[in-house]
Amino acid sequence: MNFNKSIKSLIWSLSVLVVLTLMAACGGADTAAPAEAPVAEEGAMPAEGAVAEESQPIADTGGSAVDGENIDLRIAWWGSQDRHDRTIEVIEMYEAENPNVEITFEFSGWEDYWTKMTTQAAGGNLPDVMQQDYARLEEWVSRGLMMPLDDYVESGTIDLSNVPEASIDGGRIDGQLYGINLGNNSQMVILDADAFERAGVELPPQDWTWQDFEEIALKLHEELGIWGIGLGLTNEQLWKSLYLGHGEWAYAEDGSQLGYSDDQIFVDYLNMLLRLQEAGAMLSREDELAQFTGVGPENDPIVTGQAAMAIYWSNQITAIQNAAGEDRNFILTHLPRPEGGQPSNYLKPSMFFSITTQAQHPDEAARFINYFINDVEANEVLLAERGVPISPEIQQALEPLLGPPQRAAFEYVKRVEEDNSPIRPPDPPGHGDLVANVWFPEVIDPVMFGLISPEEGAAQLREMGTQILSRQQQ
Repeated sequence: MNFNKSIKSLIWSLSVLVVLTLMAACGGADTAAPAEAPVAEEGAMPAEGAVAEESQPIADTGGSAVDGENIDLRIAWWGSQDRHDRTIEVIEMYEAENPNVEITFEFSGWEDYWTKMTTQAAGGNLPDVMQQDYARLEEWVSRGLMMPLDDYVESGTIDLSNVPEASIDGGRIDGQLYGINLGNNSQMVILDADAFERAGVELPPQDWTWQDFEEIALKLHEELGIWGIGLGLTNEQLWKSLYLGHGEWAYAEDGSQLGYSDDQIFVDYLNMLLRLQEAGAMLSREDELAQFTGVGPENDPIVTGQAAMAIYWSNQITAIQNAAGEDRNFILTHLPRPEGGQPSNYLKPSMFFSITTQAQHPDEAARFINYFINDVEANEVLLAERGVPISPEIQQALEPLLGPPQRAAFEYVKRVEEDNSPIRPPDPPGHGDLVANVWFPEVIDPVMFGLISPEEGAAQLREMGTQILSRQQQ
């Protein structure tokens, strides 16, 4: 089986190479990746004329492939080597249970993945099952490349009957389901509990405010001489979550403009950053750029003891804890929220499995996705590598297998499930352009280096962001 897969993968790679060669010779479609972080990948999707005619799913309640029908299913994903190994093992388990299904798989790193998928979309050769990203899903749907999955869910082929709606809704576009969430994530503040104890500072409650946060960061610095907060505050994700706490969002629902009218909220946030930077209570933007851009978790300030807090996504705690050592006492808590406001946290799908409109075997693709999210033995192999599983039964089954940091992430996501703001639509196509060309170079860096005021930075974000977002709608 592995030899056959290698031959098939080689043949597929040669086919993609031929497509690329013909496209280059004929001035073919742009193969740049759709917009999303990392922002360096910003680019165009293939022209709509290059997309295959949309197919419709056929409701099927069966649990396995049709008897006697040989099916060659194609699946693609991005990720680390650990993800590749775990996913391939589950694929082999599925093949063993379904002897008439042969699965050809493709995997790569983030950047190569989107280049490859965009090229295949242009040639009408997308796989049956495609791993999708929350911020990219809307654009791929708008190009007619993703199949709605509601019929498969209604028939039970993809069983989501025990899954909370908050874990499903992130895959909906305009009311239809296009992506099955493979794991939940949420932003978190990592607290070094031992540093708090040495400073004589109480750990904050789950519903702490931004005012509490600033006071705690200043006190930690004053007592310990380290940064109260290390990495995270200048990331654009905090801008979005900041407005979520006020019941708004960074972008309008149609993605044509910013989603809020009150720039003062962002101005106040930038002023807080300047106060913390001036006091030495946060990692300065200068130090962030010079010492901590692109570094691994082993060099993170909270790992090295240079900071008492950091802001990350919940599935990153394992890497942070492993880098810091088992003896480090980290506590995970919600993002701060506005005084009297809503939670700044939402449940974010770490990634999806989607069925493409170019799929040759959409029914079998749906059965495989159901196996992937609901089979206990499969998930014992996957071990929540893509985030906290959306099925409560799978979560319970995995608990005895979890290490301390994974268990902490599971427990944290459970708390967020009970205390969150509803997820908003995926980032619009112009998001990557805005982050790359406006957020840091025109707003964050000029403000943090004292070249412009927070008021000017907020105005710059609105003016330039609106230009980018409105241009994407044309």
